[in-house]
Amino acid sequence: MNHKYTEKNLCELINATMQSVGMNVPLKQDNSGVNMSYNFIGDYVGFDAERLIKAKEEMQKTISLELYIKTITMHELGHAIDRKALLATLDRTMEIFDAKRNHSLYELYNSVDLLSMIIEEHEMNIIFEETAWENAQKLNQEFQVVDEECFEAIKKYSLGTYREIYQEDLYLYEKLVAEHAIQIA
Repeated sequence: MNHKYTEKNLCELINATMQSVGMNVPLKQDNSGVNMSYNFIGDYVGFDAERLIKAKEEMQKTISLELYIKTITMHELGHAIDRKALLATLDRTMEIFDAKRNHSLYELYNSVDLLSMIIEEHEMNIIFEETAWENAQKLNQEFQVVDEECFEAIKKYSLGTYREIYQEDLYLYEKLVAEHAIQIA
């Protein structure tokens, strides 16, 4: 990593942010390609140091890496606060995971039923993302970790990435449904 932050520095910053809001969720470094994530089954926050830095650089608004990491950490803690709801979806989440693992991309995007499942997954994810951001905002308001403007910019960008992918797949789903309706008629 050719940055002033080492993996150890990032880990320390994430842990310090957790402590500043009174939450102590185990932290694990991984190379998943996901900047940060909350594993609700294992009840830990994971982070990929290189991806975390790249994800921050993808934002249009100039925000320091430190503020970005603090904000994303609170977001992941927002998921941890919502763990009970996440666990309630475990059976369906596993069904979707298995279906995605057992079908090719072609099959997933050319079957109305399978693509409907992908849309359902997007919708679940967006709800969980919105809830995590609401929880993170409450943490930030209570503990004043980052300024509101930076928080909102990161939240908007992050939610936008989920909504953009959802909209793309929803378009493909609606197109596929229309094609099937023509074939039936």
